[in-house]
Amino acid sequence: MGYDEQEYSTAFNLKIWKSLFPYLKPYRRTLLMVFVLNLFCALFDILLPLFQRYAIDRFIQVRTMEGLVPFALTYVLVILLQTLSVIFFTRGSMRIEMNLGRDLKRACFVHLQTLSFSYYNVTPVGYILTRVMNDTDRISSLVAWNLFDILWSSAYVLGVFAAMLVLDVKLALIVILVVPAIALLTFYFQNRILHWNRRVRKTNSRITGAYNEGIMGAKTSKTLVIEEKNHHDFTEITQDMRVSSIRAARLSAVYISLVLLMSSVATALVLARGGNMVLQHVLLLGTLSAFTSYAVGIFEPIQQLARNFSEVISVQTNIERVAGLLEKKPDIVDSPEVIGKYGDSFHPKQENWEPIKGEIEFCDVSFRYPDGNEDVLSHFSLKIPAGTTVAIVGETGAGKSTLVNLACRFFEPTSGRVLIDGRDYRERSQLWLHSNIGYVLQNPHLFSGTVMENIRYGKLTAADDEVRRAAEAVSADTVVNKLDNGYESSVGESGDRLSTGEKQLISFARAVLADPRIFVLDEATSSIDTQTEQLIQTAISHLLKDRTSFLIAHRLSTIRHADLILVVKDGKIVEQGRHEELLLRHGYYHSLYSHQFAEESAMRVLN
Repeated sequence: MGYDEQEYSTAFNLKIWKSLFPYLKPYRRTLLMVFVLNLFCALFDILLPLFQRYAIDRFIQVRTMEGLVPFALTYVLVILLQTLSVIFFTRGSMRIEMNLGRDLKRACFVHLQTLSFSYYNVTPVGYILTRVMNDTDRISSLVAWNLFDILWSSAYVLGVFAAMLVLDVKLALIVILVVPAIALLTFYFQNRILHWNRRVRKTNSRITGAYNEGIMGAKTSKTLVIEEKNHHDFTEITQDMRVSSIRAARLSAVYISLVLLMSSVATALVLARGGNMVLQHVLLLGTLSAFTSYAVGIFEPIQQLARNFSEVISVQTNIERVAGLLEKKPDIVDSPEVIGKYGDSFHPKQENWEPIKGEIEFCDVSFRYPDGNEDVLSHFSLKIPAGTTVAIVGETGAGKSTLVNLACRFFEPTSGRVLIDGRDYRERSQLWLHSNIGYVLQNPHLFSGTVMENIRYGKLTAADDEVRRAAEAVSADTVVNKLDNGYESSVGESGDRLSTGEKQLISFARAVLADPRIFVLDEATSSIDTQTEQLIQTAISHLLKDRTSFLIAHRLSTIRHADLILVVKDGKIVEQGRHEELLLRHGYYHSLYSHQFAEESAMRVLN
């Protein structure tokens, strides 16, 4: 079951809501102001029918205008105060909604930067985006509006009950006796309406996902000719959405009709009983008018209470999800002593960072992934002198990237140690190490913006000339020269305006600009055509000089000049040595190389 399919049926739990308190604390004054203004709004709403009662009994019934001006001025003053209360209440609630939503999104984003690679290996991107965007919006909206709606409705209902009891106990009992019936009706229907609305939201998420897959995979769908299957699958989802929506709408229609019926019955009883009392001169007409207004107006707040309480239970799920994300601990953390000396990712103390030479040593290292059941690396030891070029080869899934991820401290050994310049890298900060690593991925990622901006991510303080020199060093300027606006050309979302090979060259330039002591090229030339690859091979050999570097290679022809080649099979190093040495052994590397050479020769013949 995916994250988004998880069901939540928890009853109201104050402990879950307490996780919001730290984010509400900065706005406690605004919350207090909105709280008070909400009570004022409820008070003014309760007073208005009493003004109506006074006007009928004092002016209309006795047919006099005496005292009308002071009454009118008082009434206008109350309306003005009510209007101001609503204005400032709305402004305060909007401020709470916007600020709380911003703070929660910021907290999630910052926390995500601290989580380890393993979290992203097992967590879908859609799950993360839903937590950061949708859930935080629902939480901030509920706190700013629904909770205060509950306050207003509760204050109004209690105030109306009190006013009716003061005006006439018998008439008040007629209305009060109907309230429990409406409350039971509301409880029965709201639970079912909530169930179907949750299903609607869940299905809507599936529809959004289907749209996303359909758009992103449009080319694949056309080449595989699976449009009919996609249409069938999408029809099933939308049909489920239709059924759920209709069911929720029908329940709401029946519920609203029944509530209106019962409120109309209550109003009719008040009018019938009150009318007789007016005719018998035991009740003033103004009092009956006020009672009628109260009887008509009291049932909508009761419905609001039910809807808002249901929303509170529903949004509790969103709070659990966001709190779960914020409480997620990274698998790799620096010790307090290390943070105290070297700082953390957001507050680095670079003045304490030692220069890095690039010597790396694996000391009896074993490793298994957090969600794995067996070691993918067992008791591995290897010393890599500074400035050594290490190539790692093997079949797909053999574990080539594991060694590099351990060396870069994207993962930590399950047992054993990794030393950088003779010291366990856990004795220094992650940022110290990562700031000295240049990583070029097989599938490069570019950020929205210009070519210049994307290369400058390697060194944010770099001048334009430095960026251009880095691009020229790996022939990325050949890409720039083809673009209309040169370095100021937009690369599009995720670099979609460039080919994969062009994005690869830009990412090369970005890594070069960082001038790291350790380079990692993760099959970085696999997406570049042969001609472009030849252009940058010379540049790479120059750039890797005197730097420790790891080459995760698919094309074995690109790693002939590596100082050390590690041959990985089933998570273990089965061979190691230089290119010529390994070929002479006629082992696994010789088999891989011969097989690939034969394939490349066959391709050249076909072309």
